[in-house]
Amino acid sequence: MKKILFVLSLLACATSQADELLDPIQNQWAICQYQVPAASKESCLQKLSGEADQVSATAPQRADLLIWAAIVKSSWAGAKGGMGALSLVKSAKQQLEQAIKQNPTALNGSAYTSLGSLYYQVPGWPIGFGNKEQAERMLKQALAINPDGIDPNYFYADFLLEQGKKAEAKQYFNKALAAQPRAGRELADQGRRKEIEGKLANL
Repeated sequence: MKKILFVLSLLACATSQADELLDPIQNQWAICQYQVPAASKESCLQKLSGEADQVSATAPQRADLLIWAAIVKSSWAGAKGGMGALSLVKSAKQQLEQAIKQNPTALNGSAYTSLGSLYYQVPGWPIGFGNKEQAERMLKQALAINPDGIDPNYFYADFLLEQGKKAEAKQYFNKALAAQPRAGRELADQGRRKEIEGKLANL
């Protein structure tokens, strides 16, 4: 099975104020994703996924916590790989769909970004739910909500690159690099920029 989410990738947009529920999840995700040794990444994300689900369950009305529970789970799936990751991405998909129902613009449309990235990275039928048309629709919706964000531009660029549209992909990668820094998300921004620079270097 194709490795899911470079991240997931994730990803996510920071809130403007300190949030005792959300901030620790975002910060620990960045540590698991970009600082933990490769051999420990899966276990780091697995532990954080359980914690993120528990936090989300304490405040089920909050779409942002549901989105982050899905982001962490998707990232865990990416680290895990193989067929064993399918149940994780299916669960993440359900969480993102629920978040969109609750508040489609939460975290500047991050649910659309995350769901779109799943649609183009997960295998299609009969193995998984992957769907390139759905991926494009979701990613464009994310860009409509947050046109200058680092993550929606990065994932749309990566999607275009997978479709062989290198010139268009380069434009969106460069736009992602030009995104404004996110307060409190310095480690995540640094890691994402390195990913973008690596993609551009190979174009």
